[in-house]
This record gives sequence, structure tokens and C-alpha cells, in this order.
Amino acid sequence: MENTDCVVWITGASSGIGEALAYAYSKKGARLVLSSRDEARLSEVRSRCEEPGRHLVVPLDLRDAPCIGAGCAKVLEHMGHVDILINNGGISQRSLVLETPLDVDRMIMETNFFGTVALTKAVLPSMAQRRSGRIVVISSLVGRFGTPLRSAYSASKHALHGFFESLRAEVWGLGIGVTLVCPGFIRTNISVNALTRDGSPQGTMDEAQANGMPPDACARKIIAAVEKGKPEVYIGGKELMGVYIKRFAPGLFDRIIRKTRVT
Repeated sequence: MENTDCVVWITGASSGIGEALAYAYSKKGARLVLSSRDEARLSEVRSRCEEPGRHLVVPLDLRDAPCIGAGCAKVLEHMGHVDILINNGGISQRSLVLETPLDVDRMIMETNFFGTVALTKAVLPSMAQRRSGRIVVISSLVGRFGTPLRSAYSASKHALHGFFESLRAEVWGLGIGVTLVCPGFIRTNISVNALTRDGSPQGTMDEAQANGMPPDACARKIIAAVEKGKPEVYIGGKELMGVYIKRFAPGLFDRIIRKTRVT
């Protein structure tokens, strides 16, 4: 990965895991494309990266298809290619199904699923032409099992697994790899920004999130998985056990998840 010509495009780069990935990849010599809706914050992140002048800020709204197309054209014009696309942008949820209007569900799906798919489809032809590239999708443990208060968020992450597992099977002969990353509790503002039943941010930090893995440690594990070409990786603490309990003892999992504190 120590390659000064390697181009890494990171969405959701203005905070959390995306910001940590930006710093880590810049230290490894990569050229970065940093995207999110917050241009001012992206510029701050770029200024803290190694050799800021080598990196490109491209504001992006994952719910705006024309914005995605224009952004991709700008990246390819300035950088020439994309070696690694890290689909990290997204939004979480903290609301009950009974109390959540469909518009909030759609907002989450548009951002987490359709936005990620749209950006991938925009970048994929250039990767196929070069017969080289890796697509990284930051999913979640709830992409493997659902928990209360995260119905649409979990659905969006489950959808990502179905889509990108299919894509992996389609592009394996084109020199393109796909890595799905399933973080557990990482110490970011994802719970602060999570949508409540009226579509407004929760505004508070979940206890489990506050006690989670630091984002820089998560970023190192993601990069290691990408460099090893892993198809899927789980990152977190004891919450990772949920994947295996769900798989091998689904009845027990159902009883546990009903009683587990999920905020």
C-alpha cells in the first residue's frame, strides 16, 4: 500500500471512521478524495492529513444522484483513476417501527443503500476498464442481525450485503475486489446524528458508543483487511459474539436481543 499513486476515495470523511481512515491512508502515502456534505469540515480534515496539497475535497450528498455523477467526473478528471472506493457515508436510527413514518425509512435507505450503490456504479466502469480496484463498504454488525430502534438502518445494511456480495461474484474476473466491513460499537458521533421518529437527530451519545473502540484503531483494522483482500471483516468488542450466537443459536439470540440495552 506504500504507493504514492494509490487513490483512495472516502465518503463520510468529515468525522468518525472516515476521518480516521483519511489520516491513516495519508500516512501510508495515498492520494485521497474526501467526501461528505460538510465541505468546511472536509477542508479541516484535509489540512490535518500528510501533504494536504495532494488530496482533493469533493462535497457529496448521497441522496442527490446528479451530485454523485458530477462528483465522480471531477474525481476522475483530477486524479485519473480510483484504486480504492470506501463507501463509509451513512446515517443511523433510534426510533420504533410503530412510531416512525415511511419518509424517515426512505431517507435512511436513500442515504445508506441507494447512495452507496449510485456512487459505486459511477466509479465501477473506470475500475473495470483498468481491470483493477477495490470497493470497500462500511456496513455494520446490524447488517448481519437486527436490533430494536434500528429497523430501517438494519434493513439498509442488510441490503448492502446482498448487493455487494452479488457484485463481488460478478467482478472477480475483472481484477476488482469487494470488502464488507461490519463495525460494532465505535466511538463516533453516529448515535448523536441518528434519526429519531420525526427525522431529527437524536442529539445524544449512546453509552455503548461512548465506550466503543477508538476510530483510529478501527481504521487500522479496516486497512489491514483491505490490504489482505478479505471479503468481510467484523470489528469491535464483545458485541461481535452476536454474529455467532445468531448463526448457531438463533433462538437464544432472539431472547438475548429483546433484553439487551441497545442505546
